[in-house]
Amino acid sequence: MKVAITGGGGFLGYRLAQALHKKGSLPDAEGRQQPISQITLFDMVFPADADTSFKYVQGDLNDEKAIDALLGTDTDAVFHLASVVSGGAEADFDHGYRVNLDGTRTLLAACRRQKAPPRLVFTSSVAVFGGDMPAVLDDTTTPNPQGSYGVQKVICEYLISDHTRKGYLDGRALRLPTIAVRPGKPNLAASSFASGIIREPLNGQPAICPVGRDTEMWLLSPRKVIESLVHAYELPSSAWGILRVVNLPGCTAVIGDMIDTLRRIVGDRVADLIEVKPDPRIEPLVRSWPARFTNERAHRLGFSADPDVESIIRAYIEDQGIRV
Repeated sequence: MKVAITGGGGFLGYRLAQALHKKGSLPDAEGRQQPISQITLFDMVFPADADTSFKYVQGDLNDEKAIDALLGTDTDAVFHLASVVSGGAEADFDHGYRVNLDGTRTLLAACRRQKAPPRLVFTSSVAVFGGDMPAVLDDTTTPNPQGSYGVQKVICEYLISDHTRKGYLDGRALRLPTIAVRPGKPNLAASSFASGIIREPLNGQPAICPVGRDTEMWLLSPRKVIESLVHAYELPSSAWGILRVVNLPGCTAVIGDMIDTLRRIVGDRVADLIEVKPDPRIEPLVRSWPARFTNERAHRLGFSADPDVESIIRAYIEDQGIRV
């Protein structure tokens, strides 16, 4: 079985590759476990110390030759994680659509050229919701994105569903909560601060929180999102039916509570490095995202969330080997 991961140079894509390499096999269309023979990562850049267990293809999502080099004609599994993040898509309208929408269409066209329809897992986002939403969203809530990133994601959801309906691939889309705590450096995502207000203070660095303490966010840990991506792939096509998208479970985090939880775990010296300074560009976008869901369908399908914010913070501390 051959696996392709777009966004493979990023934290989640690379961590997914490591998890699949360790797992060693995935089910085929009939549910039979098949050994993974090759994992190919696709991105613009890769870590300098990239694991030689994987194959690497460097390129742009809109470059058909690069995508063909990624998939060939016999790829069985595609995990599509590559995208311009929320803040970047909002700041550069044309670039966001070129990568997030046009790039996805290029990838889907390449999937149609495979010898057999591949199974594809797509990372969408709760940013497809926004605006005048109910206090608690459920599986019937209609997307109403209030940012270009959310619009691009929901269009891709429909494209994947239509390609699945036509039999070109077996697609499934996961609407991800904000993923925190991510290691590394801040990026252009409007939600990046949700990791930064934990990560930077733990590294002895100051952090700016660009939203008020009462802001709520729907969070999921990196551990859980990798688990969810693999589980989404392993589910048989019949489990999804005609609805090819699911809102992933998460936990509701109040930003002030996140800061207070960090203070309780590691003390005032670390937590005092956080400055709450609302940013008029970021705060309205973040507040437009939903923070409370019922996830009946996701739970029926076997997905699960972190129990609370404290468990997310402690998981990051453990994964990074930080002494507290």
